[in-house]
Amino acid sequence: MYKDRTEAGNLLAQKLEKYGKEDAIILAIPRGGIPLGYIISEKLNLPLEVVLSKKIGHPLHKEYAIGAVTLKSSILSDAAADISPKYIEEETIRIRSLLNKRYNDYYGNRKPLQLKSKTLIIVDDGIATGNTMLSIIKMLHDEKPKKIVVAIPVAPHDAINKLETSHYVDEVICPLVPDYFQAVGQFYQNFDQVNDEEVKKLLNKAIKTSKS
Repeated sequence: MYKDRTEAGNLLAQKLEKYGKEDAIILAIPRGGIPLGYIISEKLNLPLEVVLSKKIGHPLHKEYAIGAVTLKSSILSDAAADISPKYIEEETIRIRSLLNKRYNDYYGNRKPLQLKSKTLIIVDDGIATGNTMLSIIKMLHDEKPKKIVVAIPVAPHDAINKLETSHYVDEVICPLVPDYFQAVGQFYQNFDQVNDEEVKKLLNKAIKTSKS
């Protein structure tokens, strides 16, 4: 159990100390992963970027993920087998449009950092199924990085197994892998929602720090 995202971020920063000496970039998943990513980037003196994704919800149960979409790729789980291809296509288009708007909101006129030949450390405040994370990993692998590391405070055994067996992942760091897992929020005393304004504030602080 973590007190809040700050405590989780500090613990991950300790676990990631060895990467402070590498040519690495912290890639945080908005919105919940940004506070952790900011702490890690500050402590390891590494640049912070965002990586955008969103789950595809089941047509009858929107909270149940049947896949995930990023700006450049998508992934479907076995649960999508009986879902209409038209629904999946329409949702993918709709989600990608939302992600593009969010991208422009977060970045403005700033160009994202080049990822080729870098060590990429993907950070979130926790994962449930791992499908969204796998879609992100696939997208980032296409950028030809040197190494991909996943750093999360909490995840169930099944999700960790998916990540560790991925050919694209070099290391998975997850201090808490509980036997009983319902939702990420159950492992935080304080799990308040992170809004877009806080995301932009932390990204701007990280940019100013890296330039100073």
